[in-house]
Amino acid sequence: MADTTQAPHPLTEPGVWIERIGARVFPPHPPALFLDRDGTINVDTDYPSDPAEIVLRDNIVPAIAAANRVGIPVVVVTNQSGIARGYFGWSAFAAVNGRVLELLGDQGVFVDMVLACAYHEAGVGPLAIPNHPMRKPNPGMLVEAGKRLALDLQRSLIVGDKLADMQAGERAGLAQGWMVDGEAEVQPGFAIRPLRNSSDLGDLLAAIETLGRDNRS
Repeated sequence: MADTTQAPHPLTEPGVWIERIGARVFPPHPPALFLDRDGTINVDTDYPSDPAEIVLRDNIVPAIAAANRVGIPVVVVTNQSGIARGYFGWSAFAAVNGRVLELLGDQGVFVDMVLACAYHEAGVGPLAIPNHPMRKPNPGMLVEAGKRLALDLQRSLIVGDKLADMQAGERAGLAQGWMVDGEAEVQPGFAIRPLRNSSDLGDLLAAIETLGRDNRS
């Protein structure tokens, strides 16, 4: 008979998932490439809960590949209000996330840590918490990853498709972020770069390569 026992989900509290992927060892205090998931790594299908519907976006695999190549940790930070609202549970999240990682692996790239926050003001039961410190635009997931991987947050980058992603990066002390289909915006201490076309992707890849060189020096 097949073993149907499932490993427990890596929840540090009812609404926070923190999973270390693999066991890569990094130099002291590396910068990281932070990535939102839905709408950034994969096409956002509106509260994704079916692994069969997951499709990767075209322009993110090269960025992950560049980070893998230069030895920079890749960290996924994703809000999951669909769990809070009761649309699906952590098991569905695990299945979808597993499919995302599988599709990335098929492309020869990988991530090193996944953090998810399911708290939301419209949530049900213990997940009904407004403005939880782990939920973007708050920086909690980035800060927690920084502690666990001993990251240099000030040199890290974030890519996302919402303003909340950029705000989380700014509040965590990052210097810049790339916004999918966004517009350029420079403000004191933080710059938002657009990620709309091959030219923008080239700028992101160059920034990742620079971080890799700086990290080896």
